[in-house]
Amino acid sequence: MRRTLPGRTDHVVVVGAGLAGLSATLHLLGAGRRVTVVERDPVPGGRAGRLDLGGYRIDTGPTVLTMPDLAEEAFAAVGDSLHRRVELVPLHPAYRARFADGSTLDVHTDADAMTAEVERFAGPGEAAGYRRLRDWLERLHRAQMRRFIDANFDSPLNLLNSDLARLAALGGFGRLDARIGRFLRDERLRRVFSFQALYAGVPPARALAAYAVIAYMDTVAGVYFPRGGMHALPRAMADAAADAGADLRYGQRVTRLERSGDRVTAVVTDQDRIPCDAVVLTPDLPVAYRLLGRRPRRPLRLRHAPSAVVLHAGTDRTWPHLAHHTLSFGAAWRTTFDELTRTGRLMSDPSLLITRPTTTDPGLAPPGRHLHYILAPCPNTDIGPDAAAWGDLGPRYRDTLLRELQRRGLDGIEAAVQEECLVTPATWQAAGHAAGTPFSAAHTLAQTGPFRPRNLVRGTENAVLAGCGTTPGVGVPTVLVSGKLAAARITGPPPAPPLPRAAAAYGEAAGV
Repeated sequence: MRRTLPGRTDHVVVVGAGLAGLSATLHLLGAGRRVTVVERDPVPGGRAGRLDLGGYRIDTGPTVLTMPDLAEEAFAAVGDSLHRRVELVPLHPAYRARFADGSTLDVHTDADAMTAEVERFAGPGEAAGYRRLRDWLERLHRAQMRRFIDANFDSPLNLLNSDLARLAALGGFGRLDARIGRFLRDERLRRVFSFQALYAGVPPARALAAYAVIAYMDTVAGVYFPRGGMHALPRAMADAAADAGADLRYGQRVTRLERSGDRVTAVVTDQDRIPCDAVVLTPDLPVAYRLLGRRPRRPLRLRHAPSAVVLHAGTDRTWPHLAHHTLSFGAAWRTTFDELTRTGRLMSDPSLLITRPTTTDPGLAPPGRHLHYILAPCPNTDIGPDAAAWGDLGPRYRDTLLRELQRRGLDGIEAAVQEECLVTPATWQAAGHAAGTPFSAAHTLAQTGPFRPRNLVRGTENAVLAGCGTTPGVGVPTVLVSGKLAAARITGPPPAPPLPRAAAAYGEAAGV
């Protein structure tokens, strides 16, 4: 049994209507709590926000949705259904990878389709290696999900369970690139199954092999796109919460927490004072700690993940070789990670994620127009250019990226741009994200599992944290889990639900 909040918890205020806050809200409502949600923006979503620009409907946050059963679990807590609220489109291929040598690989989540694609790309030996890798990824996921991802930790001693031995036997505490290399020799293929370490903020050469579970989510479990854009997910969660009785208050910024001893008694906004029995805080860690007036002591300073420059571009044309998600790899690899995590320089030979959501949902752009989201990882402001430097650097780097995309086959892209929005580390920092990164604390060994900032903060009896800075970590699936874990700190763990029928339907639709 994990620790839960003492005392009365009838009315909970959730600060932030992002994915973590909305997940916590639905699970709390399902357990019979009264919930008030306070959000500074005029709409739900948090990082998964929406920008309407010249007829383009732009997702301002994540563009990749995996593990929809975790979202379904949140809806099911209030007797609702993700499937009823959101149309999810399985993406085929999940990604298209384009390499500096001109080769292309479509990443399929169906085992037979991917085996055939790997054989075409790199031969039968690599195809056999892929099948062994897929089996390992599935076993790795089973060993981690229940005890290490979907679990609250009160102490490192909570690691001591039978799944720890299974994870060790699977090589989960080795290095990611070395473990992937046991299955695949082709360096291009190894990139496809290890680039996800960047989400965790650690180069594949230094990342724990356990983080291949992110590759499982991307390449085995399936990649989906909500009709209407990623923002459709938090919008639907907010609607479900409202229908289940939540009081959602948008456009209110929390200014302070009132306390009586070790308990928070009210949340004060720029418009209201809301008495409460408990509070869930989802802002980035520095903001949450400032509101609490408590910062946990850590033997080492938190290390943050790399950041990203994102160019949202509405264009009057597109390029047929792009899939919904296209990974455009440069020739460099190890040096790229050194630049992002050690030297603090912009990528000299960038690897980029290009998302074209209008491939799947043309309604996100005006008729005959297209929407492209170009993400370039970059150093965070702790080790790279500071926020002030990005005022001049941002527009120049935007031009550099467009020239590089032109060189990689997106002919005439600069002239094609009709509307655009450039997001830099300065933008993330202004939104309250530490070190100018939306990816929060890196998943180093010292910042993973029970060593990650916990969702309970010593010195406050009735406050819980949720979001990517706390347990279990970064990414849409894990952020949804963080909201569930925060709710469990208040209500106690819910009974294990059966596999949601809608989630099974998604799997059948995706062919997995």
